[in-house]
Amino acid sequence: MKIEKKIINGKFIFRPNRFQAYVDINGEETIVHVPNTGRCREILIPGITVVLREENNQNRKTKYDLIAAYKNEKIINIDSMLPNKIVEEALLENRIESLKHYTKVEREKTYGNSRFDFKLTDNDNNIYYLEVKGVTLEEEGLAMFPDAPTERGRKHLLELISAKDNVGGAGVLFLIQMENVHAFTPNDCMDKQFGYALRQANDRGVDVLAYNCEVGENYISMLEKIPILL
Repeated sequence: MKIEKKIINGKFIFRPNRFQAYVDINGEETIVHVPNTGRCREILIPGITVVLREENNQNRKTKYDLIAAYKNEKIINIDSMLPNKIVEEALLENRIESLKHYTKVEREKTYGNSRFDFKLTDNDNNIYYLEVKGVTLEEEGLAMFPDAPTERGRKHLLELISAKDNVGGAGVLFLIQMENVHAFTPNDCMDKQFGYALRQANDRGVDVLAYNCEVGENYISMLEKIPILL
């Protein structure tokens, strides 16, 4: 997926709240929007180079979105609006091997008390619900989720178990918004209950998938499936 809007770099200064950050752009301190409500503390460190996408919308209070940051030589995309678009692109191009037989792809469909990111249907009208989680946390090549406690994420997993039992197919896909990771695991230190629910879902037949991404300053796309450590 190519990012068509203008891209520039800046130096991260600090983040006063979940939605805003101060960035040095050519020596000028500028407020930018952060399209990710996660903590991102291991990424957004004062002085690091960040990637900004220009948004020419007169109704906005900020001109730029902070969409990625450099962690050493690794670039990590943190735009939480992109994972669903990337996965949709991969589904339509049949690049997710275990799901390629589903021919109908629908976004934002409700099951039970949850709204899942995708409802997939094959030619025999078999249904599969898929939830996508964007991953930005990494330590020494190990990707982890979540980076903050997520009761909503745990409830999604329990609803996926119900969908698997009653509909026939369900899965969760962790989209790792970076390259050069060797495995994915739930972040039990941050949210033990989410990790427990993920293992429970796996044991009950819910598919647990993890894919990393090829990432540049002006593009991001799904790359390859990686091992999961439960």
